[in-house]
Amino acid sequence: MTPKKPKSENSIVDIAKVLGISPATVSRALNNNPRISEATRQRVKAMAKEMGYRHNSMASSLRNRRSNIIGLIVPRISMYFHVFFITSLQRQLQAAGYNLMICQSNDSVSMEKELANTLYSARVDALVVSLALYTEDIAHFDGFLQQGIPLVFYDRVPLGANTPAYIVKGDDYRGGLLAGNHLMQAGCRRIAYISGPQTCSIYKERTHGFTDALAKEGVSLRDEWIYHQELTAENAWSSLRRIFDGTNQPDGLFAANDTTAIAAVEFARERGIRIPEDLKIIGYSNDPRAAIISPAITSIEQYPNAMADKVAQTLIDALQGVPNRSNTATLAEPLVCPVDLVRRMTT
Repeated sequence: MTPKKPKSENSIVDIAKVLGISPATVSRALNNNPRISEATRQRVKAMAKEMGYRHNSMASSLRNRRSNIIGLIVPRISMYFHVFFITSLQRQLQAAGYNLMICQSNDSVSMEKELANTLYSARVDALVVSLALYTEDIAHFDGFLQQGIPLVFYDRVPLGANTPAYIVKGDDYRGGLLAGNHLMQAGCRRIAYISGPQTCSIYKERTHGFTDALAKEGVSLRDEWIYHQELTAENAWSSLRRIFDGTNQPDGLFAANDTTAIAAVEFARERGIRIPEDLKIIGYSNDPRAAIISPAITSIEQYPNAMADKVAQTLIDALQGVPNRSNTATLAEPLVCPVDLVRRMTT
């Protein structure tokens, strides 16, 4: 069977011919130009609908040099932090007249590069990125920087100084410091640590804060109780088995995300380890699941909605040429969003 040839779409010129008016009048009517009478506007829109006319936004963006589309690349849409961040960012950008094109890298550097090229070719007005776990070289975003297209990195940001882009990040160093101080105050001295790859900014900074807190009390982490890995439930169970199979076991655990902390609570229940009597646990992100599991997990709150506020305002100001304000990022100075420890039953 031979596939049907696609029909050619009707244009503004076709609508004008049917109605006996100029294409310019049709265009103005479709764009609600006040120079066109209400009766003509309604007649044009009715005919456009009848003829199946579709507005060519790509052609318009080429003419106007604006697409009113913001690109967004996230590691995984399913992650709690990004779910709340995306919802808040999209709401604010739509209120300002922009649409959000959401893409997922699946924590793949090659996919991230492909998406960056795709969004650049799609002529987005700006790009927002939370980097993949193993992204170290950000050269695939150079096209945006060279063309003066606003580029905002958030949460997982490039390591090192002098990145020529806007940076909005959480205070991950302080988050690690809060976790370490809290475990110290709770009397823990034999502490395990399960974190993400140190190629990723958030895990590197959480590690620095955490180890600094312990060092101030003269406590160091044992090599056999430290894991830097992708923070999945499966990886958590695997590392927990290795940690707790020995005769000498930890009395505290800092997990650099709540998925790992939840796995630790389930693991302890299976092994008969009492929480918090035998083992105290702190997670990170304040995922809603951390509050409903039993016992509820102490965690570091990141405030994703507040971070979305800062990213949205930074973007809108950059796109509209508004001078930098105190609550937005600048090209010279990253914006660091606060974090807090939420204490629950695991400590």
